[in-house]
Amino acid sequence: MTIPVTKRRENTRARLLEAAAQVFAEVGLEGASVEAICERAGFTRGAFYSNFASKDELFLQLASAFAERRLVQVRASIAAFTESGELHSGADAFELVRRVLESGEEDRLSIMMMSEIRIRALRDEEFGAAYLSQERDLVDGIQEIIRGIVDAGLFSLRVDLETAARILMSVWGDAMVLGAIGGQSEAQMQDTGSALLGQLVELIVCEP
Repeated sequence: MTIPVTKRRENTRARLLEAAAQVFAEVGLEGASVEAICERAGFTRGAFYSNFASKDELFLQLASAFAERRLVQVRASIAAFTESGELHSGADAFELVRRVLESGEEDRLSIMMMSEIRIRALRDEEFGAAYLSQERDLVDGIQEIIRGIVDAGLFSLRVDLETAARILMSVWGDAMVLGAIGGQSEAQMQDTGSALLGQLVELIVCEP
C-alpha cells in the first residue's frame, strides 16, 4: 500500500528535525551543515530543501517544538495535580514542585539543544523575543503550581510568586547543565537538582 504523500512528508520532516537536534547539540548551529543533517537523517539535500527553506528555518521550528514539549509537560503535571486533588490534600510542597520540574526532558541531548537555543536567542533579537515569550509561559506554569500550594495553606513565601518560580527554574536548569558537563547520568542530574531545590525551598518558604 502506498503511503500518502502528506504522511510521508510528515515522517521526512520528523526525521530531519530529530537528526538536526542531534547535530546542532553536537557541533552548534554554526558548525552544523545541511549535508551533515541529511546524512544523519538518511536523506538527500533535495529532501531537505523540499521541507525547509534553510537551516535557520529548521532550527527555528526545532526550537519551537522543544519549547512546546516543555509547556505540554508542565501543563500535564498541573492538570494531573488538579484532577487528583493533590494541591489541596496536604501533600509535600517541595515534592510537587520537584515533580513538575522533573517532568521535562533532561537527557544530555535536550540539555545541549536548549543551550544552543539560548545562544541563538542572545545573538538574534527577534529569536530572543520569541524565546522570552516561551520562558514566560513556563514561569506561569510553575507559578500556577506554587500558587495552588500557597492557597492550600501549605506554606507562605518570603518572595513573590514570580521570583520564586524563576529562582526554582534557574537553579534546576543550572544543575542539569552542570551535571551534563560533569558527565552525570540523567538520574544523577535529577538527584543533584532535587537536593539543591530542597535547600532552596527552605530559604524561600516559611510557615503559613
